[in-house]
Amino acid sequence: MDKPTSFQTYEDRSDPSTVAARLMALRAELAARGLDGFVVPHSDAHQNEYLPANAERLAWLTSFTGSAGAAVVLAHKAAIFVDGRYTLQVRAQTDISLFEPRDLVAEGPQGWLPDHLSQGAKLGFDPWLTTANGAAGLRHAAERAGASLIACESNPIDAVWIDRPAAPSGKAVPHAMNLAGEDSAAKRARVAAALRKNHVDAAVVTLCDSVCWLFNIRGSDLPHTPFVLALAILHADGSADLFLDENKRSPELIAHLGASVRLAPMADFTAALDALRGKTVLVDPATAASAISDRLGKAGAKVKNGPDPCQLPKACKNPLEIEGTRKAHIRDGAALSRFLGWFAREAPNGELTEIAAAEALEGFRRATNYLSDLSFDSISGAGSNGAIVHYRVTRSTNAPILNNQMFLIDSGAQYPDGTTDVTRTVIVGAPTPEMRDRFTRVLKGHIALATARFPEGTTGMQLDSFARRPLWEAGLDYDHGTGHGVGSYLSVHEGPQNISKRPVSQPLLPGMICSNEPGYYKTGEYGIRIENLVVVTEPKPMPDGERPMMGFETITLAPIDLNLVEPGLLTDAERIWLNAYHARVLETLRPLVDEETRAWLEKATRAV
Repeated sequence: MDKPTSFQTYEDRSDPSTVAARLMALRAELAARGLDGFVVPHSDAHQNEYLPANAERLAWLTSFTGSAGAAVVLAHKAAIFVDGRYTLQVRAQTDISLFEPRDLVAEGPQGWLPDHLSQGAKLGFDPWLTTANGAAGLRHAAERAGASLIACESNPIDAVWIDRPAAPSGKAVPHAMNLAGEDSAAKRARVAAALRKNHVDAAVVTLCDSVCWLFNIRGSDLPHTPFVLALAILHADGSADLFLDENKRSPELIAHLGASVRLAPMADFTAALDALRGKTVLVDPATAASAISDRLGKAGAKVKNGPDPCQLPKACKNPLEIEGTRKAHIRDGAALSRFLGWFAREAPNGELTEIAAAEALEGFRRATNYLSDLSFDSISGAGSNGAIVHYRVTRSTNAPILNNQMFLIDSGAQYPDGTTDVTRTVIVGAPTPEMRDRFTRVLKGHIALATARFPEGTTGMQLDSFARRPLWEAGLDYDHGTGHGVGSYLSVHEGPQNISKRPVSQPLLPGMICSNEPGYYKTGEYGIRIENLVVVTEPKPMPDGERPMMGFETITLAPIDLNLVEPGLLTDAERIWLNAYHARVLETLRPLVDEETRAWLEKATRAV
């Protein structure tokens, strides 16, 4: 199949004027079912971050198009919950007279419901869109209000969504050994050995990235993410049942999977759960639909709660995956440098727009002849739009890039050998002293994390403050995480690792890929973010140290705008890091770019 002429579209997918009628239709459906309320998460049966069009129920109802959120609809009130990335976006996209914006992290539906559900009320939820942990939280919240939680056999939104799109039907394709670095049989044997060690007969695998990793397959069912929608049951003998509809299969795929993988349509999944009667079955309550645990329990299986057994081995990239990711970042760095050089020449003319910039960057990536897709819609924000953390430019919001204005571009690419994610903030014209101060503080935080050394067992939460301290010292902060996991030609956001204030217990381990992206956002004026991807390194002895220490290898290669740096705020060590990083950028990328870009690159990476 031919690649589209553009991987990103700029149509406005949000229309607040639709909210009232759709909310009324849903409330009528709830009343007909004897329900007093309903919870609408941003999720599908796989808990994907980016959803296929037919699973965008939250967006259909509320017109909010962010990648995280939830809504609760009661008979006479409704609320929508978003995190710090979307506080501005939600107010622009939904009808806030009908949906009250609330904090997803600090409160969430579980915190809001006890004060708003009436005694004796029946609150509905979809058990295929809600994890076991999520359902337990909702049940507790309902009980606190003297209400009851009701699992719906079918989703009431689907009953009133008359023009709902069809399910995606992309083919599952093998992911080659020279890219995966380990064949599927070896992965299944490795994970199955861990199951046997823990006295588990089988594990239910529901996360698409886990399924794709385990079977070395990729697909095109989701925007910007090479997933195939599938479910799996891995048995302790290393064999597996893979639930994949017929239209997604091919003779090549069947040969790739081998005889130890039994293929069945998705419709057979629940019957396969019933067949696990008497078995001990591992289910991840944080990621698997509550319907799965309920079905297994009713079938007479012993449900053992525990983490998805594929997440951790997937997150710790093997040497071939790391080398592929390095190559992808060199290729991407050359494309980004060509873009930044082009931008430096064109932007002062005053004729560029946010869309023109995003299209140009995609064009430079396409010119590599390796691009499979973008890894997400590019965040191309000029001036005040840069302060909207997950801003998505549309034809109606498309702003000109003006002189003496900051421009933030957060973008990434999917290459068969690696996934990239990088943010650069640049100035057109002259920055103000405040801009230079804020940018340099973000840079100082970025360097602090990039150069951190830490012992085994350290979590991302313990490192998060490294990146925030220079901002905190000036009474500043940002309302998003400092780093997320990144897959190997998989999701641009993967767990279980992250670097944030959130109390995640998973230690950072060698081979994990994370982002390093502190920021600062002045609402209505500008946004700043500096993002590189890093690989967690093996523990190494320290001179005169008592314990070996891990660290980060920065793999993103692209200039940081020196016009925004206030050298007087940098320490000698920070200046040395910046100069060394830029020297590496120049040395690596100079042979890969054209003469015009090369001349710009030499100036952009000058020593400070």
